[in-house]
Amino acid sequence: MEGIDFEKSGGFVPVVVQDYGNGEVLMLAYMNREAWEKTNETGKAWYWSRSRNQLWLKGETSGHYQVVKEIFIDCDSDALLLKVEQRGGGACHMGYRSCFHRMVCHGKVKVVGQKVFDPKEVYEK
Repeated sequence: MEGIDFEKSGGFVPVVVQDYGNGEVLMLAYMNREAWEKTNETGKAWYWSRSRNQLWLKGETSGHYQVVKEIFIDCDSDALLLKVEQRGGGACHMGYRSCFHRMVCHGKVKVVGQKVFDPKEVYEK
């Protein structure tokens, strides 16, 4: 599939992930060519984990899959926007629906999101 310039961005492109239904920004991740191809083949979101240095199917461990509804490519062909149906409640590995659950108010960070699952129960099996 044409459109993404992986070479321009060192083999990885940033991916903004947004809820298909309400537009909430759920997370930011990265894709390499293999993750891009698997996402297009399966209809589920695949990413490249920079911390684990490996390909990663979102939800494989937690059961919180992302079903891809729409994909947008930015004007420079080096960033993506995925609109997804977030299954299982949360996109954040810390238990929140969105990874963007903290807000800076008057120079201080405050948690504004609610946990939707207990990460200890999900990841420490």
